[in-house]
Amino acid sequence: MEYLKKYQSILERTSLFGSIPSDELQALLGCLAPRVQQFAANGLIFAEGSPAGQMGLVLHGSVQIVQEDFYGNRHIIAALGPGELFAEAFACAGIAALPVSVFAVQECTVLLLDAARILRPCQNACRFHQKAVLNLLQGMANRNLQMNQKLWLLSRKTTRQKLMAYFSAQAKAAGSREFSIPFNRQQLADYLGVERSAMCCELSKLQSKGCLTARKNSISLLREWEE
Repeated sequence: MEYLKKYQSILERTSLFGSIPSDELQALLGCLAPRVQQFAANGLIFAEGSPAGQMGLVLHGSVQIVQEDFYGNRHIIAALGPGELFAEAFACAGIAALPVSVFAVQECTVLLLDAARILRPCQNACRFHQKAVLNLLQGMANRNLQMNQKLWLLSRKTTRQKLMAYFSAQAKAAGSREFSIPFNRQQLADYLGVERSAMCCELSKLQSKGCLTARKNSISLLREWEE
């Protein structure tokens, strides 16, 4: 696994490989037989309907998990950056096909892993293989909590409420009134499940009322919004 050594520091910080010593990590990667693949901006990593046996780990760049309805309307489920896993729940669920697509937002490098190699008993007696399985389960549990938080966000009744709930959550996560979001305007609308024009109108109103400033993907909350 010499070709992966340049990504060692990223791998050691991931939820999947955390707490696994570097020398043992190299042995474990040899057992898992991962593949490193590069994708251009807007490149398709996983297509909806393709076999759901693989998971990915972002080494460089960022990706988006996208779901389309019958009419082709896009909904962004998540945006992920370096060190984050994607499609792991689908790969471990035993379903035949992926219900989502995964795209590269920008030029990115991804580590592709076969879920079966992680979940089945290790043939090489890797000391930390079981730790990787436990890490994977914990990571999926945390992702489930995040999805529950998003369901709460999407349950807000109006576009303005969804915007402010999202911005409030991002400010809390950043520990600051000033933060950046991983979306442009269309992507943010897709993530919140609202019309772009209506969302932009609400953003303008919130700025004119002095509640916030929004410059591209940089947001500053100025005062609490009131109904």
